[in-house]
Amino acid sequence: MLDASAVSDVGRVRKTNEDAFVADLDVSLFCVADGMGGHDAGEVASALAIEAISAFIRRSAADTDFSWPYGIDRSLSYDANRLRTAVHLANRRIFRTAENNDDYNGMGTTIVGALINGTRMAIAHVGDSRLYLIRKGRIRQLTADDSWAATILAHDPRLNPADIARHPMRNVLTNVLGARDQVDVHVSEHDLEPGDLVLLCSDGLHGVVDDAALAEIAGGQTDLKLATRRMVDTALERGSRDNVTALLVRVSGAAA
Repeated sequence: MLDASAVSDVGRVRKTNEDAFVADLDVSLFCVADGMGGHDAGEVASALAIEAISAFIRRSAADTDFSWPYGIDRSLSYDANRLRTAVHLANRRIFRTAENNDDYNGMGTTIVGALINGTRMAIAHVGDSRLYLIRKGRIRQLTADDSWAATILAHDPRLNPADIARHPMRNVLTNVLGARDQVDVHVSEHDLEPGDLVLLCSDGLHGVVDDAALAEIAGGQTDLKLATRRMVDTALERGSRDNVTALLVRVSGAAA
């Protein structure tokens, strides 16, 4: 059994909310997208991503007679390949929409998504929206940001993270949906246990609320709605200047 709750807030600085999410318990799909681009294009990009991914996951859940336009990765499960394909299709849709509309030129979005089947979770992500696993009070980040800062640290871990955290390019993304006709999609698979909490969020949350605080909030509330609301409120209180989205999924038994 799965329960889920999400809160998305425009924040105290932005005029529009360019975050989007889906929490579809019928097909056990959970995603958060954080759009970018002028003329409200970020809002369009994130909405297109969620729409395209949801449509393919729903269609492939009901009908196995479909093509795999991006091939099959034989190292991944069937569901992980479904999620991988869905993200590639979302990228193509955003890229083509931008090509055909000057107002949307240069738009893009991050995406982080989870598809859960039984006690197994497939994750796909592009950009710096994150997925965390919270188990028995301990939190672990299961995605790695596609950002300048993360890339630099990965290549030379001897560098001082504090210095990089102040660098003006620290938040520049190196990989997003819609920027080019092909995209690198990071896919992984993980086992789940009863009592696990899965947190998907945009950088408006994880950029200002540290991992320990996220784990404390998640573990301190049995009501998922209250937990996600408190996470978002905490980000706003700590000065987040971005849209803020938190989506929590609880595994209360054998996930379906």
